[in-house]
Amino acid sequence: MNWEQLLSLKRFGDVNKRLRKDQDETRLGFEVDYDRVIFSSEFRSLQDKTQVIPMSQTDFVHTRLTHSLEVSVVARSLGRKIGEKLLVKYPALKSEHGYLPNDFGAIVASAALAHDIGNPPFGHSGEKAIGEYFKTGAGLRYKDELTPKQYQDLCDFEGNANGFKILTQSRQGRVGGLRLCYATLGAFIKYPKESLPKKPTQQVSDKKYGFFQSEKDAFLDVAQELGLVASGTSGDISFKRHPLAFLVEAADDICYTIIDFEDGINLGLIEEEFALEYLIKLVKEVIDINKYHQLNNTQDRISYLRALAINTLINEAISVFEANEEAILNGTFGISLLDKSKYEAQINDIIKISIDKIYQSPEVLDKEISGYAVISKLLDTYILAVNNGYNHNASSYDKLILKILPKTINFNEDDLYLRLLNVCHYVSLFSDSQAILTFRKFSGKHY
Repeated sequence: MNWEQLLSLKRFGDVNKRLRKDQDETRLGFEVDYDRVIFSSEFRSLQDKTQVIPMSQTDFVHTRLTHSLEVSVVARSLGRKIGEKLLVKYPALKSEHGYLPNDFGAIVASAALAHDIGNPPFGHSGEKAIGEYFKTGAGLRYKDELTPKQYQDLCDFEGNANGFKILTQSRQGRVGGLRLCYATLGAFIKYPKESLPKKPTQQVSDKKYGFFQSEKDAFLDVAQELGLVASGTSGDISFKRHPLAFLVEAADDICYTIIDFEDGINLGLIEEEFALEYLIKLVKEVIDINKYHQLNNTQDRISYLRALAINTLINEAISVFEANEEAILNGTFGISLLDKSKYEAQINDIIKISIDKIYQSPEVLDKEISGYAVISKLLDTYILAVNNGYNHNASSYDKLILKILPKTINFNEDDLYLRLLNVCHYVSLFSDSQAILTFRKFSGKHY
């Protein structure tokens, strides 16, 4: 892979090449991507979607929206600092093509802003709930009517693939989705492969999948334009990551490691003294002990350590990227940046505590259980109505359901896979509260 091609400003539908040196410096294409994501309705719905604590009543716990904004800020710093180093190593990128450090920051920030845009309600348990519906629930009946890859798309419903669908899918009046630059789309795709085969290698980019069969052509178009390295065999589609996807992943890893931990402390799920001890281990090389001891409340102490921890991990991720840039560029670097960090042990300790004290807390587990029931009910109701409508045997109740479905999604596709996927996609757009209110409505309860 080469950086000039990887930094493509092309958008869906472009006929001519967009050149960096011709860009308006006050309205750079990569910065337009950020604006398009932040003004999208799909991004706005993240304000009421679970990050860690479902439907928390407190004002300091993160939602998917605040998490995404924070990840984008960290990502911008990572991108700019890496950009500075790459422009020294490859001076022609600046002298001949006009790229600047902020370009890298804008690409990574935009991709990071969108990184959770495809997540369904109730966090990762929402993905699992959709998948279980097809693996063990009522959706199992469709297995023999779908190709293996189509069925796997549904059984392992993936927020990353759904995000790519949101960013690229065409509909009337919105051809090419949000029409982001291909460099941004490349940085967004952490898992550039199909749903099958599952985990064919130990590469981190093969851990999940990044596009549904419905967006296969769009993905291949992006991969070809960016010059991504193909790694699939026997007709299976799989590519090596866009190098900047490693920075998006690092920004996400940094934020959920540190900030989910912070949420757990603020909620009282993790004892302050115990938690601060682990954060101090991470920042012991940069902490100002005198300043720290002047802070006389939990929130200020956590905020100080959080800022130091994030900055420490940003610098560490940059060091790892710079040291392995050539391997990343040729596709032989197969782990996340922080997995090669000298702070790996401290990071793993913090994540282990978060799993034990936060992710497995009764508050989280109880609401995840409820989320399974909610999503199953929504899928049951919508899929039955859509299929009965398509087959011209809709009941009166089905017809009522069909009337409330949005016109922006085609639920009357001839392809069963597309009908099922579009229902899953529609449900994934619900906020947590909207999903619960709709569940109550379908259950005949007032809300």
